[in-house]
Amino acid sequence: MPDCAVKLCSVADAAREIEELRLQGRETVLANGAFDLFHVGHVRYLQGARAQGDFLVVAVNSDESVRRLKGAGRPFLPARDRIEIVAALECVDRVVVFEESNVEGVLRTLRPNVHAKGTDYTEASVPERAVTAEIGGRTAIVGDPKDHSSTALLERILASARGSP
Repeated sequence: MPDCAVKLCSVADAAREIEELRLQGRETVLANGAFDLFHVGHVRYLQGARAQGDFLVVAVNSDESVRRLKGAGRPFLPARDRIEIVAALECVDRVVVFEESNVEGVLRTLRPNVHAKGTDYTEASVPERAVTAEIGGRTAIVGDPKDHSSTALLERILASARGSP
């Protein structure tokens, strides 16, 4: 994963790079998620996030973080695979991994201009919106309508394997 490895960095390294970009007048965007069983909704979300600025950092939940949020048996794909898939997208500039259940700490460290969330949220319902405002950023809702998810995809796969419609 040569190009993907270049995109993976620590939160501290991403923060230093974002500060340099800020001094150049460039807009930075943070998107985040588990990205388990990657699907077209993830692609559209990340493309929409990138359209909000000049540089996109994607924070991927660690395996333990996904387990806490989604329950036993998750994630379906280990973090190293999820990171490689996200990093392979042209619209993604950097990928970081975070252990927490939410991305507030990453937001405070990176201080992006924009925090992008998917359409399963409204600006008012984004859990980290207060932190984004506190750091002087804005929240953007991006991507296509939330009519697909990893959980729904798995349910369809299992139904198909059982011979159900």
